[in-house]
Amino acid sequence: MGESIIIPAKGGGSFSAYMAMPARTPAPCVIVIQEIFGVNERLRDKCDSLAKEGFIAVCPDLFWRIEPGIELTDQTKAEWARAFELFKAFDVDKGVEDLRAAAHTFRGHANGNGKVGCIGYCLGGKLAYLMATRTNIDSSVGYYGVGLGALTGEALRIKNPLMLHIAETDEYVPVEEQTQIKKALAGNRFVTIHSYPGLDHAFSRVGGKHYDAEGAKLADSRTLEFLRRNLGLAMAA
Repeated sequence: MGESIIIPAKGGGSFSAYMAMPARTPAPCVIVIQEIFGVNERLRDKCDSLAKEGFIAVCPDLFWRIEPGIELTDQTKAEWARAFELFKAFDVDKGVEDLRAAAHTFRGHANGNGKVGCIGYCLGGKLAYLMATRTNIDSSVGYYGVGLGALTGEALRIKNPLMLHIAETDEYVPVEEQTQIKKALAGNRFVTIHSYPGLDHAFSRVGGKHYDAEGAKLADSRTLEFLRRNLGLAMAA
């Protein structure tokens, strides 16, 4: 269903992205923000699934400044080690800059309706939060974002809808940090937070160690309804 495209970067250069188009246009765009494994088969499948739901779905290669085209899984120790090397080398501010470039590209896309949202997972969940605090993106969804506790000072900048999915037994986000995040965002009318008791980090990653089919189904249904409502997409026919 999808294809590889090139997006121009701010200040020069360009990066690739996987794009899947819906059967009917004009349609809103959803930027799918990668985990630490690059643009792999799971994320391409996610884009294809979103396209079937009526969205233009695009997943940019955010590791292009380090190693273009990296594609890993979570199935071997060697791939995990490489993924964490990439995570440590990744420049978050540059990542937001690249996502802003992708949003700009698709806000004016010939097949778009002018609306752009994003969904991010793990590292991508952090970036989805930052897209909500630092850009004018129309809607953002973060799944088990890491490092949000250090970014709660940006919460007052959120001016468009943001949904966060928090795994209550997340091995990378302690309960104390989860409480801090919820407290910082409490009362913000743009923010919706869903907590998932008993679920661990990456509970929606198909084939992952902590994958939970029911939890993933619930989170994804909430996400779809949220994006449809905020990006101007009627229920799929």
